[in-house]
Amino acid sequence: MARLYQRKWLLIRLPVVVLAVVTAVCLWVFLYPMPPTHLSITTAATDGAYYRHALRYAERFAAHGITLEVQSSAGSQQNQDRLRQDRSPSDLAFMQGGFGYLGTSTERRDRSRIQTLANVDVEGVWIFTRNREIDSLGQLQGLRFGIGPEGSGSRNVALKLLEQARMATKDLTLSTLTGNAAVQAMRQNQLDAVLMVAPPESFAIQNMLGLPGIQLANLRKSAAMTERNPFLEARLLPQGTLGTNLPPRDITLLTTSASLVAREALHPALKRLALSVAMEVHTGGGLFFRAGDFPSLRRIDFPTAPQARETLVHGLPLVERVLPFWWAQVVERLVLLVLPVMLVALWLMRLIPRYMRWMVESRLNRWYGELKFIENDLSNESLSGLDLTRFLLRLNGMDKALLAFACPRELMARSYTLHQHIEFVRQRLYRMRGR
Repeated sequence: MARLYQRKWLLIRLPVVVLAVVTAVCLWVFLYPMPPTHLSITTAATDGAYYRHALRYAERFAAHGITLEVQSSAGSQQNQDRLRQDRSPSDLAFMQGGFGYLGTSTERRDRSRIQTLANVDVEGVWIFTRNREIDSLGQLQGLRFGIGPEGSGSRNVALKLLEQARMATKDLTLSTLTGNAAVQAMRQNQLDAVLMVAPPESFAIQNMLGLPGIQLANLRKSAAMTERNPFLEARLLPQGTLGTNLPPRDITLLTTSASLVAREALHPALKRLALSVAMEVHTGGGLFFRAGDFPSLRRIDFPTAPQARETLVHGLPLVERVLPFWWAQVVERLVLLVLPVMLVALWLMRLIPRYMRWMVESRLNRWYGELKFIENDLSNESLSGLDLTRFLLRLNGMDKALLAFACPRELMARSYTLHQHIEFVRQRLYRMRGR
């Protein structure tokens, strides 16, 4: 113990420092790692609103030092599959309503792997027909009907509505065309009707409304449709809201929500950042909502990420509001990981040497106590020569042990004083033996 104490900087404090550094690094890397610098977001077709939103997201993520890869897709079903895949999953996605809790087609066991960050938009369910007006899906029988490709949100809605109208796919000719391709098909008389799920400012919707002879369906029994499909809402589209005499009369239009979702394993800080970006991108108003309505967590399709609810209610943590994103992450880890480890290391660097010094001092104190007992015994006048010899052997043993004792520098004075006291008692013993 005394030899360890003599080399306390090398044998005690240096190992504590090394252990603290290794502990902090392990906690930093494995327990609370830094967010990745590369993310991916899966959207829809490149001519859709989701893709345009994602490009704006990429600009804002880049301002925070994060590369956001924008991936096009066939639609919400493919987006969902990309979030759930085990190898190289997408991190973020835009999802149309009807693929989660409010729908019936998704597998329930997989929902927990996707979390909602916020609803960000309202999309209309637009049913356009060429040279005819319809108010019921039954009137589509026998027509060429464009509902979008496999896995798209528009196809999901169309099949649900057709099923509710008790129409089988054999009753009409289904096409995978959607977006601008469907506009061209309608212009060239290749389609009779098309269903698209998109916001009113979508290029495809604007182009479709500009085609001559194209009619927007005004479906009856919309309440029954929303009752069977809770991800849908019926909204009034007043006359002239889309342009001059568009629509020519008030129309009841079905709408659904668009949400920003993330895979459950995405880093919590990136979920907060994604929601913060969404709050910047989607603050304006639209045809079906007012400014400030989005982002929101009303009528969500997937479980809400805890970071999303906390950010919407309380905003970003103080350190992320004050500092740039990456500096905020570094400071957060310095405070939560490095600082506690450093304080514990400093405490150990002081505690262990103090304990060892106490052990060394207690050893000296025991020798002092033994010497005091000998002195007390010497006051007894009935001591024999054998007793004096025994005391002398005890003193010689103490002196020899003290010489082998690796006394620390700060206790050297006490050790030297103990030597003097032992010599003093030894000389007294010699005098008593010579009487």
